[in-house]
Amino acid sequence: MPDPLCLLFDCDGTLVDSEPLLAEVMAKYLTQAGLPFHADDYMTDFRGSRFANIVAHLERVHGEIDDALRQRIETAMRAEMHERMTSELEPIDGVVPALEALGSLPRCVASNGPETKIRRALDSTGLRGFFGDNIYSAYTVGSWKPEPGLFLHAGRDMGFVPADCIVIDDAAVGVRAALAAGMRVIHINRFPDRERTPAGAIGIHGMHELPRAVERLMPAVAAANL
Repeated sequence: MPDPLCLLFDCDGTLVDSEPLLAEVMAKYLTQAGLPFHADDYMTDFRGSRFANIVAHLERVHGEIDDALRQRIETAMRAEMHERMTSELEPIDGVVPALEALGSLPRCVASNGPETKIRRALDSTGLRGFFGDNIYSAYTVGSWKPEPGLFLHAGRDMGFVPADCIVIDDAAVGVRAALAAGMRVIHINRFPDRERTPAGAIGIHGMHELPRAVERLMPAVAAANL
């Protein structure tokens, strides 16, 4: 018999504090390509979004760029992120004790980012040992949040039905994807002054609250299986 539930973690902004760095690098290369973009734009409007969707939005506003330029800026952006994550990336505050407190519950990472980026983030922050090879990328699955496909694939591959999965995500696109997948959701709302936790999700403000939030959900999961 499997354990009572599986934990599906987002990566950027949930496990690792990569979003300010990503916003800075993204702004640099998008602006160079003629698509004006500020780091604050990412943090306020696009957190967790697929890079291609951000580019498409900017092109609708500022005009299209050619395919070759689009590919060059994405390649350059990801190369710089890859290098800077090694020396600058930090785990989210409180994540290690939270993961330790969750014991042996099955868990994985399910992120909109490329798999190489996810692995680099976990390796450079020392978090890889909590997840092993249980890593799922939207680029591999072919479904990006806010669509539910990534979470559905990850939960199924881990051996769990949606009702027995809990998604932990800090971004609205991830929360919407998890709710659409029929999974329980813990929203790490680090910006409560400008973001609301959607109905159907449990809102917390930091990793130190996560073990208790998971504990609260476990009786509900057990009752649903009776």
